[in-house]
Amino acid sequence: MARAADSGVSACPSAGFRARCSGRGGPRALNVVPDLRVVVPTLDEADTLPGLLADLAAQRGVDFEVVIADGGSRDTTVAIARAAGQRCIECAPGRGHQMNQGAWDFTGRWLLFLHADTRLIHTQQLADALAALAGTPGCTAGHFALSFALDGVPAHGLLYRYMAAKSRTNRRYTINGDQGCLIRRRFFNALGGYDTRLAFLEDQRLAGRIHDAGQWQLLPHAVITSARRFECEGRLRRYALMGLIMAMYVGELETFFTTADAIYAPQSATGRLRLVPYFRHALRVIEAAGPAHGVQAVWRVAGCVRAQTWQLHLAIALALGRRVDAVKPVRLADRARSLSSSALAQPVHVAAQVVLFFVLAVAVFGPLACLRLFSRPAPGPVFIARGQ
Repeated sequence: MARAADSGVSACPSAGFRARCSGRGGPRALNVVPDLRVVVPTLDEADTLPGLLADLAAQRGVDFEVVIADGGSRDTTVAIARAAGQRCIECAPGRGHQMNQGAWDFTGRWLLFLHADTRLIHTQQLADALAALAGTPGCTAGHFALSFALDGVPAHGLLYRYMAAKSRTNRRYTINGDQGCLIRRRFFNALGGYDTRLAFLEDQRLAGRIHDAGQWQLLPHAVITSARRFECEGRLRRYALMGLIMAMYVGELETFFTTADAIYAPQSATGRLRLVPYFRHALRVIEAAGPAHGVQAVWRVAGCVRAQTWQLHLAIALALGRRVDAVKPVRLADRARSLSSSALAQPVHVAAQVVLFFVLAVAVFGPLACLRLFSRPAPGPVFIARGQ
C-alpha cells in the first residue's frame, strides 16, 4: 500500500519522490519506481475517500503508489489522505488538470485514474487488471464495468441496470471517469493527457481519443460507484441533463459549458435538479451561434443518435426483464446495421438522420423556436451570465 514519505501537502509534485507500497514481497524501499500509480482527483470528498483508500490498502499481488490530487477541498479530505499515509498534491480545481498533475512526474509503466467515490470489489482487482492488459498492444486502455450503490446498498431500478450494462460495451460515449482508466504512461503522454479546456468532460474527450488512436478493453471485476447524485437530483432529471450535455458536446457548442452555471456540481453540493434553465440556456447558445452553426450542430447530434440505435435494443431487452449479457443486444444491432451498410442503403441512412434532425429540433426546442432558429439572421455574440 502506498505510504507517503512526508505527511504534508506539497504545492507541486517532487521529482524523484516515490511512495512506499506493499504488495508482492512486502514494503518496498524508497526511490524504487512501482509498476503502477493510482491517481485520485478530490474536491470535498471526505465522505467517500476513506472507502476507496481502504479498498486500495486491501489490494494484493501488485506494487503501486497512490497520489491524491486535491483541487482545494474545504473539508477534511486532505487530512484523511494524510492520516492514511498518502501523498497529496495541491492543484487548481478541475478533474482533468488534477489528474494531469497527479501523473506528470511518474516514470513507471502504468497509470490508473479513479474517482474518489469509486469502490473496488476484489483484493486482486488491480493485479488482475494489469494482467488483462499485459499482452495487449501499447495503444490499449482498460476500464471497469459499473455497479451502482447508495450508502453501501446496491441501487435497484431499470436505469441503473441499463447504465451498468452500457458500461460493459466498450462503445463510444459509454466510457467515463466513473469506470476508471488504466493506461500505459507512454500512451497517455502521447495522447496529451486529459483535456483541461473545460472543468469536466475530460473523461469523454480522452475516451474519444483512445477510440481514435487505439482501443478500449473491459477489465476483470466491476467497480461500485455512488448513486447519490441520481437519487438527490432525480434519476430521470440527471439522465436527461446528461443527455443534453452530450448533445451540446457532440454538437460542438462549447459555449454552453463555459456559460452555464453549475452543470456538474460536486457530490457534496448536489440537490434537486431544475432542468428548464439548462434547456433554455441551450436554446440561447444555439441561437447565438447563428442558423448555419445551429443547423450543423443539430445535424451532428442526429447522426450521433442514429449511430447509437444499439442502445434501444439494450434498453428494450432490459425492460422486458431478460437476463441478458450486454453484448448480445449490441451484436444484434450491429448485425442489423451491417446488413444495411451497402451503397443502396445509404439514402435510407440519410433520410433517417434527416427525420431525427427535425424530431430532435422540434422536441427539444419546440416548433416556434425552430422557426426562429432557422429563419432569422445570425445575431452577434451573446454572453450569458451564470445563473440566468
